[in-house]
Amino acid sequence: MNSSRIYPYPSRRYATYAANGMCATSNHLAAQAGIDMLKKGGNAFDAVVAMAACAIVLEPQTNGAGGDAFAIFSTPDGRLHGMNSSGVMGSAFTLEKMLEDGYDEMPAYGPKPITVPGVTAAWAALVQQHGRLSLGEVLAPAIRYAKEGQAIATITCTSIETMASRLRENTDCGPEFEEWFNTFMPNGCVPTPGELFYNKPLGETLEKVAKTNGRELYEGETAEKIVECCRRYGGFLTREDLANHQVEWVKPLSAAYHGYEVWELPPNGQGLVALMALNILNGFEPSPADDLLGTHRQIEAIKLAFSDGLKYITDPRHMALRPEELLTPEYAARRRALIGGTALEPFPGDPRNSGTVYMCAADREGNMISYIQSNYAGFGSGVVIPGTGIAMQNRGKSFSLDANHANVAAPGKKPYHTIIPGFLTKNGKPVGPFGVMGGFMQPQGHVQVITRYIDCGMNPQACIDAPRWQWTKGKNISVEAGFPQHLVEGLLASGHKMSYDINTGAFGKGQMIFKTEQGTLIGGTEPRCEGACAAW
Repeated sequence: MNSSRIYPYPSRRYATYAANGMCATSNHLAAQAGIDMLKKGGNAFDAVVAMAACAIVLEPQTNGAGGDAFAIFSTPDGRLHGMNSSGVMGSAFTLEKMLEDGYDEMPAYGPKPITVPGVTAAWAALVQQHGRLSLGEVLAPAIRYAKEGQAIATITCTSIETMASRLRENTDCGPEFEEWFNTFMPNGCVPTPGELFYNKPLGETLEKVAKTNGRELYEGETAEKIVECCRRYGGFLTREDLANHQVEWVKPLSAAYHGYEVWELPPNGQGLVALMALNILNGFEPSPADDLLGTHRQIEAIKLAFSDGLKYITDPRHMALRPEELLTPEYAARRRALIGGTALEPFPGDPRNSGTVYMCAADREGNMISYIQSNYAGFGSGVVIPGTGIAMQNRGKSFSLDANHANVAAPGKKPYHTIIPGFLTKNGKPVGPFGVMGGFMQPQGHVQVITRYIDCGMNPQACIDAPRWQWTKGKNISVEAGFPQHLVEGLLASGHKMSYDINTGAFGKGQMIFKTEQGTLIGGTEPRCEGACAAW
């Protein structure tokens, strides 16, 4: 039987097919907005930005205008391009002052972990350089949802309740968090599913973003409000930091894997972790689905790759080595040789000595884009800029305060980034975009869905449906409900410390859009959230 018709996991979803265009993301209204852009004459770039803008209104628990964005995309000529719109630590930051104030790590909440946001600059750059519609047309659906309201989803309500508890438990809920409670709990309580939810100030900010081609957050009235809020409550951003932000166009990195090429962005993102793991696994024979030895090897490869990633990855201007040094066949072979039949304690090598929201879109012209944006941990810093509706990220939490660490915080420096878009090609020709969002789960999710597609011949929906594992630290592996019992028992016998996690959100949320052999599109969307794959 054709593998595209095989659905071994109980998501109750079938892969989506289309000829003219496809948009996949974790919210059905956002996916619909993307399709609307295609129908009115836009292309995949217009569609993905429309989805991204809707996502900050409809899924505020995972992303926002105060976050960062990355993309990998192909154009009709088959060429691949990369975009990095992540921001830097504010120029008012000093490591000495943080240490003097008693910090031994970056805080998770408040203005201190706020870095320069890159999302709206990314939108403007993609639409201006590659889209067909105006930014105003593309942002119109998001503006409408923000100002006119939309029925709030169950997962958003749960996330608001969780964030409120975290702020109360981990902070003194000072005035810097007041606007977050006013925005997301306007009546003093958590909204209920289906309740109309508004963020009118955000709608007004998005209108300004559209009129200024995305520069409102960097040079306009909103920029002044961001800086004033950070200054008042001990943050580090200045007007110059915002004004200096520019989108970077970068060359994606790749690793060969069993007849395909898997593409990720270079650091400061952690896509390099996925490529290092696949580079290691490429030396093993393909494994069938739910195979014990294959699963063990994937876990070991991820542990080794993460150990290197956490040691070396930071702003590329501050890395001790070039990313390509971690992707050589010789280094992969040395790391592969460490993998035996039992679980190992991960450790970094030395090659010299040898919440996020993901979305993708495709159009009939051949444009395909893998795009991701995030506020990092759930609602991010817990700081909403008064009068703007903008929730700010806490990406600075990823920085170290160890002066000897590659990723030590410094003014004007980009931190290690967890959000990574993925792309697949075969013989140099685009197959399509894929991604699994979810913090440090992302490279692990990329490895799991791609090996299932390439090695097991599964269709995109089945790849995304498959129960996942997650390495957390040491020999600790958590698995979600439905993970095969024979694998749990076999991994235990191999020395892995196994546990179940009932929080399905911990295992990432994925989307995939690939080209079929017939030249049409096939897509899969995430059953662990309100994912949707809209087609035209």
